[in-house]
Amino acid sequence: MNTISVFRHRFSRLLFSTLLGSSLVLSGCGKKQEEQKQMTPALPVMKVGISSATVSSDYSVRLEGLADVEIRPQVDGVIQAILVKEGDLVRKGQPLFRIEDSVWREQYRTALAAQHAAEAQVAVARVNVEKLIPLVENKVISPIQLTTARAQEQAARAQAEQAAAAARSAAINLDYTVLKAPVAGYIGRIPFRQGNLLTKNQAQALTTVSDVGRMFAVFSISETGLATFKKIYPGQTMQQKIDAVPPIILTLSDGTVYNHGGKLESISGDFDAATGSIGLRVSFPNEERLLRSGNSGKVSLTSTYDNVILVPQAATVELQDKVMVVLLTAGNKATKQVITLAGKSGPNYIVSGGLKAGDVIVTAGIEKLQDGMVIKPMPSAPASTPNAR
Repeated sequence: MNTISVFRHRFSRLLFSTLLGSSLVLSGCGKKQEEQKQMTPALPVMKVGISSATVSSDYSVRLEGLADVEIRPQVDGVIQAILVKEGDLVRKGQPLFRIEDSVWREQYRTALAAQHAAEAQVAVARVNVEKLIPLVENKVISPIQLTTARAQEQAARAQAEQAAAAARSAAINLDYTVLKAPVAGYIGRIPFRQGNLLTKNQAQALTTVSDVGRMFAVFSISETGLATFKKIYPGQTMQQKIDAVPPIILTLSDGTVYNHGGKLESISGDFDAATGSIGLRVSFPNEERLLRSGNSGKVSLTSTYDNVILVPQAATVELQDKVMVVLLTAGNKATKQVITLAGKSGPNYIVSGGLKAGDVIVTAGIEKLQDGMVIKPMPSAPASTPNAR
């Protein structure tokens, strides 16, 4: 092989090696770029803005009527008749029970007879006085006799008044043998039956009459809850803040929402030392008599936040006592940001600090993101603003 052939052969081998190395380098660079591209995750993001949110806090309650009056006997005796049934709607003054009254009637008659006898003695004493007046004037008898007669008349009148009081007391006891409804309302449970012996000092009531024309629900909030209450509702005084509370929703135990809103009427004057809570009372109209004393359910106290930032709860992560979001900074870099919460509104958090309008946050897949990681942003739906329960 001549010199030229050898040179061409070596040059061809050298050129092949160079081309092969270049192709390997280009292939390696392309692979690295593809791997880097695959390592940049595509995640949904959203731009936060200013909005309003309605928050509702639920409290368990048991309803009470405007008046729940226990019916108790005032005199001893046997039940002669039960004039109502459990659940009856009664008017004020309607007879409910009748106690056997023969003993009390005789006591009244005896007292009334004593009153009449005492009144007769008054009449006799008055006649004696009138008889002695002219005798004294004509100096037939001593004035001392007239004075004595007048004293006897006064004593007779006092005895007559005492007898009249005893007769009125006997009449009251006789009247107590018919137990009447002190208020209009519904009859509760009646544990007694005809023929049962009653005493005026017995522990158990005959029944209860519940005036349910208006119902009340009482619940408690914590000291922190009261502080939040004062901040949310407008007004200079507590009464002004109470008046600013919107109608309160009542949900019964079966999930039915009562068709009338309630009115917050009052907040207790002091905290319960045992629980650290304070009581609130809400009234509900009940013209249809759909609610009864003892009904259970929950009331929803709503409040509105204006000019706040809403962040989906799914876009946050909790670490110890801190709540964080992943903020997207320049170059699509992820940065963890601690936020301050004012409450919850449906699926969203109400943010009071840590974010401002226009910030972009990652809304999903944030658990494995590290500070400084670059992501490929994808649009996501904005935070919704439902009326939370």
